[in-house]
Amino acid sequence: MTNSFNSRVFGCVIIKAINANYNADFTHQPRTLPDGTVYATDKALKYSVRNYLAKHYPDQKIFYFKSLNEEMQPRDLDQTYVKFFGEFPKTDKKEAIKARKTILSNLLRCIDVRLFGGTFASSGANLSLHGTVQFTHGVNRFVEGIIYSEQISSPFRNSNEKSADSMQTTLGTQFKLREGHYVHHLSVNPRNLEEMNKAAESDGLSAEDIAKLKEALRYGATFYDSSSKAGVENELLFWVQLKEGSKLVLPSFVELVDINADRQIDFSRVKAILSRANVKAEIEKIEIYYDKAITKVINLPEEVVEHELS
Repeated sequence: MTNSFNSRVFGCVIIKAINANYNADFTHQPRTLPDGTVYATDKALKYSVRNYLAKHYPDQKIFYFKSLNEEMQPRDLDQTYVKFFGEFPKTDKKEAIKARKTILSNLLRCIDVRLFGGTFASSGANLSLHGTVQFTHGVNRFVEGIIYSEQISSPFRNSNEKSADSMQTTLGTQFKLREGHYVHHLSVNPRNLEEMNKAAESDGLSAEDIAKLKEALRYGATFYDSSSKAGVENELLFWVQLKEGSKLVLPSFVELVDINADRQIDFSRVKAILSRANVKAEIEKIEIYYDKAITKVINLPEEVVEHELS
């Protein structure tokens, strides 16, 4: 008897940033859309999930996560495979299909592959796995998006002898967002990997995988603490789980969640959609996780079950 998770899910994750830089661009500034709206990529949220799972569940294999070899260099794709599963299976013409299935089966033993999929382009096999869990870019829905910079000093002098500042310690600049509340839409569709699971004779996404995912979506960003990420915290997880077999499709929640100047998170437009009779009939449960002591949420659907974030 398997413990497979077969329900589809829609929802959102809100990440709060106070005097912090949740997701920087290559100029080290918070990312902005052409109209100036601050945003973060889906990769930032995925990284926080992978990092949390790697640190709290060391028995779980996290494949698409940086690791170092004996020379303190990042492993490449093939080296990472060997690290987890040993040498590649033989890939001569007679054994090519068998080897491909073996590699696929091994990849599906990794929780991040079962959740997010991945591309595996190697001489041993060329595979593209469609992730069961998808995040959109996170958009700052707070009414302001003030970015500021500050200079920082290094304790070391400029090593460039030709520079006029070669006898001075170096200066740098860091950028931060005064306050932001990034809303990422999330969806879960276990059928995205259905064919791959059949080919590899894998049970696919499990209820335990989903429990770990929900835990990482409540703690991951807060747990990942660094100079620029200090002040970045998980603020809220909203989870709408459909009945098994439902074909209902819900729109992205990013533009439906409003955060006003009083920092109230308003779900009125989400509530309007979820309250429709045809939508309610397809929903198994609605859950929300947030810290009631510091976060104010208004206009929630009546059927929602409220949980503390921690």
